[in-house]
Amino acid sequence: MTKITKAVIPAAGFGTRFLPQTKAMPKEMLPIVDKPIIQYVVEELVDAGISDIIIVTGYHKRTIEDHFDTPSKDLIENLKMGGEKKRHLLEQINQISELANFIYVRQKGPYGNGTPLLNVRHLIGDEPFIYTWSDDFIAAEPSRFKQLIQAYEKYQASCLASIKVKKDEEYDRYGFAAGKEIEPGIIDVETLIEKPGKSNAPSDLATVSGFVLTPDIFDYLDTALRNLREGQELYYNDALKLMIQDNKKVYAVEIKNGKYYDTGNKIEYLKTVVEFALKHPDVNGEFRDFLKSVIANEA
Repeated sequence: MTKITKAVIPAAGFGTRFLPQTKAMPKEMLPIVDKPIIQYVVEELVDAGISDIIIVTGYHKRTIEDHFDTPSKDLIENLKMGGEKKRHLLEQINQISELANFIYVRQKGPYGNGTPLLNVRHLIGDEPFIYTWSDDFIAAEPSRFKQLIQAYEKYQASCLASIKVKKDEEYDRYGFAAGKEIEPGIIDVETLIEKPGKSNAPSDLATVSGFVLTPDIFDYLDTALRNLREGQELYYNDALKLMIQDNKKVYAVEIKNGKYYDTGNKIEYLKTVVEFALKHPDVNGEFRDFLKSVIANEA
């Protein structure tokens, strides 16, 4: 059995929902208190045993590379001058560049979330890997990636992280899976539908946030690409549907003991920042008092 050591993060989008902030700053670098969103994703990958992280970027994403690079001498000297008071900061920034082996690939090809996969095919080779977004995550114990890897090791097939949705509007935001439950929380997928709306959804199980994919997905992406009509986008789901039609196993894995955070839109991003600030050891008390005062003044 091949151990999963590689992950792919697509990060070439323009982040138009956050303009004008994202005109010069990638949405992946928006902070959750004092740490960019993408770092949460990277740290979770590393904790799950991933050593090679491939980030598919565009010309406007250089700051992502800079963030995971070795810190500049000027910054290091500045922190050293701060003595013991800033020693922990120096340790933190040095650790960031040592998290994993980072590989950067510029995206090219048709629009759609299937294109970054084709861009990294030569780097993945004949290995299973993780494909995960840079603007959402599931805080879970064990982590979503550990749960996905455990399912892959048992079933030796592509595994899709999934959550049960509760709000009607969420049926218009995510893809949904349905099929036979082969054990609690594990679905042998027979149907995948993207943003079906509640009335057309095959289940309440949304596939979100991250996936373990087997390398045969690349051949099915080739087929999906050949089937594209002018103006259409290439989606990874197109390849998964072809795999299912070809009797390849795909499983939806409900992530247990977790909470899903979608920072891809303004309101959900703000909710995430507030929730994490209330847990942050440096600011939680003062921030909580501030929120109480705001609510009191609004009442």
